[in-house]
Amino acid sequence: MLPTDLLIHRQNGEELTPKRLPLQPSNLQMAETLIGIFQQAQGETQGELDRRLQALEGDSTDYRIKRGLAHLLRAESFSKFEIISPLEPQALRQQVFALANQAAPSPQNADQTIALLAEQLSQSLEREVLPPQIRAGLYADLNENRILTQFDPPTAAALLHRYNLSQVQGIFYKASQIRIQAHRNDPGEYKLLFRYLKLFGLMAYIEGDADHGFTIIIDGPTSLFKPSTRYGLDIAKLIPALLHVTKWSLSADLHWRDPYSKQEQSKRFSLESTCDLVSHYPPGKAYDSFLEQSFAERWDSLKTDWRLEREVDLVPIPGSVMIPDFRLVHPDGRYFLLEIVGYWRPEYLRKKFSQVQQSGRHDLILAISERLNLEKAGVNFHSTPARLIWFKDKLLPKAVLEVLNQAD
Repeated sequence: MLPTDLLIHRQNGEELTPKRLPLQPSNLQMAETLIGIFQQAQGETQGELDRRLQALEGDSTDYRIKRGLAHLLRAESFSKFEIISPLEPQALRQQVFALANQAAPSPQNADQTIALLAEQLSQSLEREVLPPQIRAGLYADLNENRILTQFDPPTAAALLHRYNLSQVQGIFYKASQIRIQAHRNDPGEYKLLFRYLKLFGLMAYIEGDADHGFTIIIDGPTSLFKPSTRYGLDIAKLIPALLHVTKWSLSADLHWRDPYSKQEQSKRFSLESTCDLVSHYPPGKAYDSFLEQSFAERWDSLKTDWRLEREVDLVPIPGSVMIPDFRLVHPDGRYFLLEIVGYWRPEYLRKKFSQVQQSGRHDLILAISERLNLEKAGVNFHSTPARLIWFKDKLLPKAVLEVLNQAD
């Protein structure tokens, strides 16, 4: 995403409108030029890349746009910068300085020190180390000396899409409250959205059901007792996930600092599913954790009439929604929901067990890791209506099958 100084927004009364770059020839050419600069800079230092980018900016008035596009290209999803040095640079400096202290300071002695260390390292590392490698590695840990070792170029259109999305995401750095109305959609789209809510740890109140849609109210970073930049970033990360939902609308209340008066102002922002923004998130992944994946793989090798299904049910509860990890279905029509509670924070555990109690579901199985100290987390699991299974490092399908057989 973009840092605050590269966000460009237009004010229209109380409404904020983020900058967007249409996919027109001039913008596509600008994106292609920047992508080309990164491609040419592979194998060179970040400092050299920065000089090329500064030359491109020149004294043009659109320098912030070019700088924003370049910032996105530096992201780990596109670029990989590495420290290239025969040894960890700090250790290399210590060895050079230790050898240098044994001779009087002079250019000739400095060259001899580097040559001597290259010989010593060649012997100890059992590979040839040359003096230029040592000179380059001495301060290779400085940002400007990191080497662009890999660049996976996006298309010009994909870069512009990412820029437009990032400008919108920046709106939510200063949000006090976000309201999302997810209209009637495919249940799988809701599940993906709720999984991202859970992944980013957002404070959300949810009401509704899959047949009629959901209203989601999220507290923003400026609503906290101590405003959190990190929490604002987590909310911004939700927007690409929301784009995978077919029909929705969003409105946000903002605490915005006017760039001229420097005063905090109340602003609004709205967005709808017809916004033409493009998500770079995948539409979904099979499992949230290796724990779930390994359980499913073991279940497939088990000889049983019970069929394992992935995240089929949405369980509405007051103020939220539960999405059990699996549903176990028998040919005779019986079914149970399975939720695996692995390694989570105490506040998550308290919320999870509160949800289970509120759901009142007796067809729910909770598989709980013995590594979790529920009593220390303040969790009362004795009164839960769910059936409990305890496991250590991995959840065995036979343990779940025993509970299912007992329920016959």
